Formats: sequence, structure tokens, C-alpha cells
Amino acid sequence: MPVFISSEEEFIDVARKAEECRVKRIPKKNIAKVKARTKRYLYTYKIQIQNLDALLEKLKSVCKNIVEV
Repeated sequence: MPVFISSEEEFIDVARKAEECRVKRIPKKNIAKVKARTKRYLYTYKIQIQNLDALLEKLKSVCKNIVEV
């Protein structure tokens, strides 16, 4: 069962420990789901597509492997 995170700062802290980060864009709803897989849990964070690029810039320095789905 995935764990939902509502804060961007908290998600970035979790992404530091993640093995992989995935991004899934949902254009119909104008949101994107960003997922971070750690050894124990899958963490998800929902964000507006307009704000996604700024978050991805922060994640590139934190997460080793970012995959767009």
C-alpha cells in the first residue's frame, strides 16, 4: 500500500533515501504523480503539472534515478 505525502519538503527528504523516483503525468486532470521507491515503502506525491518542472530540478540533485512513465 503506497504512503501519500502532502508536503513537498517532506517528499524531497524521502526521495534522498529512494532507490528510484518515477513521474506519471495525467493531463486530463492536470496533475502529476511523483513516486519514490524506498526499500520498504512506495511514497507518492501529487502536484500540478505547471509546478512539476521546478520539483524535478530539485529532485535531480537528490534522487539518483528518475524515470518518466
